Amino acid sequence: MNYTLQFGQVTDHLPYLMAGALVSLQIAFLAFCGGMVIGLLGATIRSFGPRWLVRIVDIYVSFFANTPQLVQIYFIFFALPDAGILLSPFSAVVLGMTLNAGAYLTQIQKAGFDSIRREELEAAQTMGFSLAQQVRYVILPHIMKVLFPPLSNQYILMTLGSSMAAVFGVEELTGRAMTINAMTFRSIEIFSITAGLYVVVTFAATLILALVGRYMFRAKMRIV
Repeated sequence: MNYTLQFGQVTDHLPYLMAGALVSLQIAFLAFCGGMVIGLLGATIRSFGPRWLVRIVDIYVSFFANTPQLVQIYFIFFALPDAGILLSPFSAVVLGMTLNAGAYLTQIQKAGFDSIRREELEAAQTMGFSLAQQVRYVILPHIMKVLFPPLSNQYILMTLGSSMAAVFGVEELTGRAMTINAMTFRSIEIFSITAGLYVVVTFAATLILALVGRYMFRAKMRIV
């Protein structure tokens, strides 16, 4: 093997790559927030909703949890324009990841709902709490301490999963690495640095989430 490592050609593009890392975080953050809203709504319906609505949520969860996320995004990006809905690659990726995350976060949050003692809900109902007030003041404070670690793990997985956006031409971290690779042909150097940036980004996100969980919800997380 006569390949000689030359990191000099790649390090010149480091600011460009770091800007791509911010786009990756932006995609993951938007999709995660949207998925959390869907997940909370889905978990509430599964716990308190009428049977026909629970069935609709079950079908949604089954579909998005049992089909590849990349296929879902392909469908949104290529099929929706035929229905008159034209989305940018960035929006299509965020929407696809949001719907996919919503299915998994519904399951995670439903598990949290199930951990609530029935007596607590009955006491809230006796005090005249509406369903929204029960979720806001009884359920969420209880389940966030328990669910914060798995929710944080889901966010990290979504940050790494945002690399799929490169397939659709979005210039996030992987997309920018592919662009630089096409210009320099220094594949080993560029993807080594890209992998290192992913490690830095996910470690920083894990550390921030651990601090937030510890001080807001007293949730203990292991930082690896």
